[in-house]
Amino acid sequence: MTFPNLLTKRLALREITEADTEGLLAIFTSGDVLQYYGMEPLKDAGEAKLLALRFKEGWRNRTSIRWGIQFDGKLCGTIGFHNWNCYHKRAEIGYEIHPDYWRSGLTFEALTSAADFGFSELGLNRIGAVVRPENTPSLRLLEKAGFEKEGVMKKAQYSKGLFYDLVLMGKISD
Repeated sequence: MTFPNLLTKRLALREITEADTEGLLAIFTSGDVLQYYGMEPLKDAGEAKLLALRFKEGWRNRTSIRWGIQFDGKLCGTIGFHNWNCYHKRAEIGYEIHPDYWRSGLTFEALTSAADFGFSELGLNRIGAVVRPENTPSLRLLEKAGFEKEGVMKKAQYSKGLFYDLVLMGKISD
């Protein structure tokens, strides 16, 4: 199956390739982007290239799909599904966008497009998301996109030597 590229009013959600190494490095080395993410910053272009290859492998194996968010010809973020379970028709969505594009509406545009694709083309019945409670912009974004708070997973994320709670958000197919 060919990788499904999506177009929105302002964005191209497209396959991430090794050519995106520089863009991935800019996104995944930003302390602001990774503040609530639960991963260490990428160290170099080699790690960014490996990340691009992991995204490609997830689609090939049908365990995940990750789009590059392209705006004005530039990679500004990524969005996609992980923990994709075809049998149970569910997946979790995750996203990040470079701080230069925060509060622009681009993440909402990408989120609604990806979620619509998940329900209509991947046959998902449920899309979940997990967010640290202090990440209020992300929680507001998910609520605006129709996700509802389902609960809190206590001490579910380990990052930099500490455990953090995660808010479980969900959206069910219409």
